[in-house]
Amino acid sequence: MFGFIKKSLKKTTDAIKTIVPKKKPFITKEELEDILLEADVEYELVELIIGEIPQEKVTREILRSKLLATFAYASYKEPEFTPPFVELIVGVNGAGKTTTIAKLTSYYKAQGNSVILGAADTFRAAAIEQLTLWAQKLDVPIVSSKQGHDPSAVAYDTISSAKAKNIDRVIIDTAGRLHTQTNLANELKKIVRICDKAHSGAPHRTLLVLDGTQGNSAIAQAKAFNEMIGIDGIIITKLDGTAKGGSVFSIAFALELPILFIGTGEQPENLTPFDKYEFVDGILDAIFEETPTTEKEKKEKVES
Repeated sequence: MFGFIKKSLKKTTDAIKTIVPKKKPFITKEELEDILLEADVEYELVELIIGEIPQEKVTREILRSKLLATFAYASYKEPEFTPPFVELIVGVNGAGKTTTIAKLTSYYKAQGNSVILGAADTFRAAAIEQLTLWAQKLDVPIVSSKQGHDPSAVAYDTISSAKAKNIDRVIIDTAGRLHTQTNLANELKKIVRICDKAHSGAPHRTLLVLDGTQGNSAIAQAKAFNEMIGIDGIIITKLDGTAKGGSVFSIAFALELPILFIGTGEQPENLTPFDKYEFVDGILDAIFEETPTTEKEKKEKVES
């Protein structure tokens, strides 16, 4: 897993190396500010991190604790539910929603779960076609309708089909854009209500897909969707294609929402559960000389 996360940070760590070409035992606060801004950490968070470090020399362990603290309130607890587990996938067009749904499907299937897809983005015909192709490729059922049809009806029919066939997981796609944000908000709220009618407590999890190349501008998108229907977790796509990996800290800190997965490539299997320790160590490895000691490694030492 660590290899995938570290690989996804390559462009970010390459950008960091323009500030510190050679690894050091410590860095100055001025260098730290330049590093964080270069990695697209939001300015207010940069100031907060630096302000909490009294000493001029910043070591790996000091910086590690400060970066990990940005995830302090971004925790996730699996909800109690009666099968099937229903997930709503939201996000703007172009963020990689359809591909992410395919990756989630592949991930759940690898865990032994059966999956059904609901093509409730009826605003775009292309979205229905793309999701149908993925369903065929991954050999999972899909419920779809024609462009312009009621997306809530698709969500209802998908959940009903899952219950009838004892399918474990329901993944429902949604529109990323309608003519106005008010229209989008009303549509999403209706889908949420109808999901609950189809299966009490559904959707059990609403995931927001954010384009990693958008950096900190993705925070505004996340806030908008969170205000519309409430977000339970975030999936960041295309992180391997950007030097803005530091925005992950800003997103988690500003929204107090957990990053659950990172997209690490184009293939269905290229979805990695997010691990904050491995992510932080991937950043620090580009800066400091010391060999990292992750929380996982500490635990293994204790157990051995």
